[in-house]
Amino acid sequence: MNKKLYPSISKLWYNFILSNTKYKNTPIPEFYYFCDNEKDANDCAQLVVDGVKRATSTSLWWFETYKQPLPKIGDLTIVTDWKGTAKAVIETIKIEKTPFNKITSEYAEIEGEGDKSLAYWNKVHWEYYTREMNEQGEKPTKDMLLICEHFKTVYLKK
Repeated sequence: MNKKLYPSISKLWYNFILSNTKYKNTPIPEFYYFCDNEKDANDCAQLVVDGVKRATSTSLWWFETYKQPLPKIGDLTIVTDWKGTAKAVIETIKIEKTPFNKITSEYAEIEGEGDKSLAYWNKVHWEYYTREMNEQGEKPTKDMLLICEHFKTVYLKK
């Protein structure tokens, strides 16, 4: 994941706080792109901009392996494309710990990727978690826990 603070991130945050003054003393929040490749990262960023993508699913394994804090309701995040261009500010509105094999078709639709079907969700996410865990010599399981983070887009790049 790219952690370089590109000028577009600072600019988007500055413009966001100009129109949302309650955040004027809040430092720039976490920023990231979705997925592990340029095409999917850019597609997902556009889905956020278009209001289609309203959730994301990170393995609990990832949070534990990389010692990252779990998201919390009210967290703000800046979504970027693969190259670090800021696209939107999102706010976490709901978090559920859900086993991979208990993801519903309703959730797959909210996540908004591909044809929005559960079959598509299962295929691409299984492939993603396999690549992610393979780097550490591990493999996903059908009952592994996912952190299903629902969000709303609160600001778009102008």
